[in-house]
Amino acid sequence: MWQDQAVEIKLARLRDAQWIARMSRDLVEGGLPWSWTASRVVTHIRGQESNVLTAWVGEHAAGFAIMEFHAEHAHLNLFAVDPQYRRFGIGRKLLAWLEETARAGGIFTINLEVRADNFGGRAFYRALGYHEVRTIPGYYSGREAAIRMAHDLRSLR
Repeated sequence: MWQDQAVEIKLARLRDAQWIARMSRDLVEGGLPWSWTASRVVTHIRGQESNVLTAWVGEHAAGFAIMEFHAEHAHLNLFAVDPQYRRFGIGRKLLAWLEETARAGGIFTINLEVRADNFGGRAFYRALGYHEVRTIPGYYSGREAAIRMAHDLRSLR
């Protein structure tokens, strides 16, 4: 059973871009035009202002995260965990790694957007100290609203 295996968090390699893009298409961008293509993921893997993480259980890709760092804040651009690996702390491990990297760089605010109807995702982020800042109508391809969420890393959950 895979739960007995350790989860390994690693920086993404160029060869990971294709499966990250497919996972984004299937798990994040469903019903929307595919915007996180492999070439866009590669741009972030190569970018000096981004971290692209992967989560592995043995030889199986379990999830990923893409965070972009700016002078005053970080932005979680993309985040997903394969459904068969959810509820075992993989998402928490990915986000904790990125939050610690932000803190080490002197960045204490992280922003993200999540589909307004993604109640599970919103609850996940709230449980980790994120709060809902505002609704952005038409954020996703002019079709769907997003909820902007933010977390001040200096505050206690």
